[in-house]
Amino acid sequence: MRVILAEDSTLLREGLIRLLTEEEHEVVAAVGDADALQAATAAYRPDVVVTDVRMPPTHSDEGLRAALRIRAGFPEVAVLVLSQYVETRYAAELIGTETGKVGYLLKDRVTQVGEFLEALERVASGGAAFDPEVVRRLLARTTRADPLGRLTPREHGVLELMAQGHTNAGIAATLHVSQSAVEKHVNAIFDKLDLAHTNGFSRRVLAVLRFLGT
Repeated sequence: MRVILAEDSTLLREGLIRLLTEEEHEVVAAVGDADALQAATAAYRPDVVVTDVRMPPTHSDEGLRAALRIRAGFPEVAVLVLSQYVETRYAAELIGTETGKVGYLLKDRVTQVGEFLEALERVASGGAAFDPEVVRRLLARTTRADPLGRLTPREHGVLELMAQGHTNAGIAATLHVSQSAVEKHVNAIFDKLDLAHTNGFSRRVLAVLRFLGT
């Protein structure tokens, strides 16, 4: 796949270039700030952008805000955000922009090469990949009482895995249950969250957004 990297740490950027090249992906651009990221995206239209959250000049959330602009301006381009921390406000916006082609991983996952590459392939293929810690932090933002309290512990666990971007088959493998059992849990979740009629919107996406409190 064709990849653009945005990372201001030269050491990490070069390491990612080497890793992706060894995996036979094409790194079409590697940049160190958000403006260069947007310019490169417009010029190259890659399959996926991998970007850090903190970028020059303020080293706060420029990369994440650039990711939001890329998702809005180039919906065909997948975005995988890497961060040392969870920026809950913009992370929630990023998750809510599309049903797929988006991911948010903590940088610890990059050291687990298999997980990082699997997440990259997933978002490039139209799926989603969210670090479990990102999901937990976003869930902690929600203080209002809502139908989530109706869910059983197992249903709650299934919904958390859905929020991480797993398919029903992936959830079944993670929980060591049958796919039909997962499908029953998912349908129960939809019922308990009052998602019987959604006017054409994806019930799965709406359930995840309800879970994240967005």
